[in-house]
Amino acid sequence: MTALEPRTLSARIALNQGTQIPVLGLGVWQMPPASTVRAVGWALEAGYRLIDTATLYRNEAEVGTGVRQSGVPREEVFVTTKLLGSIHGYTNALEAFEESRRRLALEYVDLYLIHWPMAPSVHVRQETWRALEHLHTEGLARAVGVSNYTIQHLEEIRASSQLVPAVNQIELNPFQYPSELVDYCGGRGIRVEAYSPLTHGERLSDPRIVAIAKRVGRTPAQVFVRWGLQHGFIEIPKSARRERILENAAVFGFDLGPAEMAALDALGGPRTPPGSQSAA
Repeated sequence: MTALEPRTLSARIALNQGTQIPVLGLGVWQMPPASTVRAVGWALEAGYRLIDTATLYRNEAEVGTGVRQSGVPREEVFVTTKLLGSIHGYTNALEAFEESRRRLALEYVDLYLIHWPMAPSVHVRQETWRALEHLHTEGLARAVGVSNYTIQHLEEIRASSQLVPAVNQIELNPFQYPSELVDYCGGRGIRVEAYSPLTHGERLSDPRIVAIAKRVGRTPAQVFVRWGLQHGFIEIPKSARRERILENAAVFGFDLGPAEMAALDALGGPRTPPGSQSAA
């Protein structure tokens, strides 16, 4: 049985910190500034309501511009950004957040994530998380979470904080499926968000994916996104092309059956969580 079967692009799911996140969004990793403004506008026009950026992407300002120019009310758009991996500690994290908020030109961020667990020690990572707790308490970040965190890193948070991360954003697709980490998050109320759900385009022509796509009358990209949605993951495929943005959103009018889901699950991939090499 699938974990989630959203039927519309406007579908949202609850986070453990009192807000809801759209199940499908636009990722803007490595997107040039001008392309970012256009892509955000196209996505919001098509009905997307989740935009995912990061300090590392160097396009936070353009995301903010795209949101404002879209004419979509701010409260309808869920904006995620992330703390730069080289920033560590309580004060530095708070200052970095304010810089992101200034670039976005937004009063608040819907979700703020620690991008990588790259701090030099457990204590410093815990201090960084304490800064995110403060942002959440003050309402500056409606929800806070992490990205590329392993079970070890999540256990560090659990040992020092009562606030459970709302999200763990990881590289996730049928070929990169750290099932132990996914199960850990699911058992603790942490939503799993999938970046690179389309495998950077590297596996779209895999004959096994192509065969399933033909069987269900969809494209390989739509098969990848639908697989994640039916597992209950939040999907943020990246594209700067209008036709691809529309294609990636057209995933709510069909289902992958048990046979297709099982075949995709069996494709495997590394069983160690992405980002584990960053553990301190």
